Amino acid sequence: MKPTLQLKLSQHLTLTPQLQQSIRLLQLSTLELNAEVERMLQENPLLEKGDDDDEAAAPGSDATPPPAPPPETSEPRAGDPDDDRADERPEEPFDTADAAERGVPAAEVEFADDGGGGGEWGGGAESDDDEFHPQQVASSTLRDHLNGQLSMLGLPDRDRQLVGALIDALDDDGFLTSSLEEIAALFEPGLGIDVDELAVALRYLQGFEPTGVGARGIGECIALQLRSLHEATPHRAAAIKIAESHLDLLAARDVTRLKRVLQCDESVIRGVRDLIRTVNPRPGSAFAKAEANYVVPDVIVRKSRGQWIASLNEAAMPKLRVNRIYADILARTRDASNQQLAAQLQEAKWLIRNVQQRFETILRVTQAIVDRQRRFFEHGEVAMRPMVLREIADMLGLHESTISRVTTQKYMLSPRGTLELKYFFGSHVATDSGGAASATAIRALIRQLIGAENPGAPLTDSKIAEVLGEQGILVARRTVAKYREALAIPPVNLRKSL
Repeated sequence: MKPTLQLKLSQHLTLTPQLQQSIRLLQLSTLELNAEVERMLQENPLLEKGDDDDEAAAPGSDATPPPAPPPETSEPRAGDPDDDRADERPEEPFDTADAAERGVPAAEVEFADDGGGGGEWGGGAESDDDEFHPQQVASSTLRDHLNGQLSMLGLPDRDRQLVGALIDALDDDGFLTSSLEEIAALFEPGLGIDVDELAVALRYLQGFEPTGVGARGIGECIALQLRSLHEATPHRAAAIKIAESHLDLLAARDVTRLKRVLQCDESVIRGVRDLIRTVNPRPGSAFAKAEANYVVPDVIVRKSRGQWIASLNEAAMPKLRVNRIYADILARTRDASNQQLAAQLQEAKWLIRNVQQRFETILRVTQAIVDRQRRFFEHGEVAMRPMVLREIADMLGLHESTISRVTTQKYMLSPRGTLELKYFFGSHVATDSGGAASATAIRALIRQLIGAENPGAPLTDSKIAEVLGEQGILVARRTVAKYREALAIPPVNLRKSL
């Protein structure tokens, strides 16, 4: 065969760098977006943060900013070290309400109000670098608290080291999760540490505060706290017996076997249960460092003139603009030496435009969700209608994958609480009228039925399915059990009151 040349026409989809960035920004959460923006601000000198009152701060603005005045004719800027009139300019009044809206801590607001010198501290001159940062109070950990008690005891060095080893082996709840044999194996063989010595050290540790620390299980933890009570405490002896040997029966609410073990009536069982409920099953939890995870809503839903309207949360939108100085340089000089700046200028415009497009898409999707689920905002979860991604995609002319990216890790603030956009989508269950009921609405009905049940005779899953069937919702017992477990509601035997 002789080689030949042939022309062939074909079509294929190519993702441009701008489109790839747009898709990537769309699936990021608000916190991830802010981190991405901060990274771009550090890498691209053509990109900078905008001010609230600057029109150029609006994302998506592609207009080239006006050229900056020449340096020889420009006025000195406020705060310039060469400006002798900087100290003569009046300072802006400190607005406490505005500071609270921006998230300034109350301690810093009080400091600014009480400074007496417009931000001066100790009579010194005002400086941008001198910022007041409230000191963080050092919190004591569980190990620090126990080691402090250990240092107060006059124990020999060997015993102190053994108790210290046990303290290091505790978990955050104060439990000793390793056996004494495993801890003894950690010491050098020449020291001759045996299990009996560690048992003595454990008794010292279990006498520390908080009571119950050093326990090797939940039963021992409860028993230690019960033994610390006065001997005249009602039901103390029976509660210790149950905690040590029969705690599983109490958890399963097996009243019949508990009555046989204690040889008592139900009133004693109720007294034992109430006494055990007064102890702390996690004695070390008070020293745990709990970090709150805050959610920043992307949109805010309000009712205005009888209509539910979604609007963007301005606080969640990064305000970006193109650096005017560099943009002016590129506008006046166009040579090969500025190719890198030109490329960075284009990247900055892409980012500003894609951030704006991201929030516009989120707003469109949210408003479509609100229009479809307006009965939810009026009446609550029981009025939630079944909805899938395709419905919103067809309404807006978008792809389902785009709707999925928009609704993942994006939140709305509404009178019903702060909810993820994904919350409004779910499966559906058929009704006897041929319609469909949302799984969210069914879970809300199950929660209502269980909340109104008789504690002495709680509803079984079969009974709940029967009640829902009377209301026209065809649901099987297995489905009720699945929804009940999703709501973290225990089964019927654990809900029965003693």
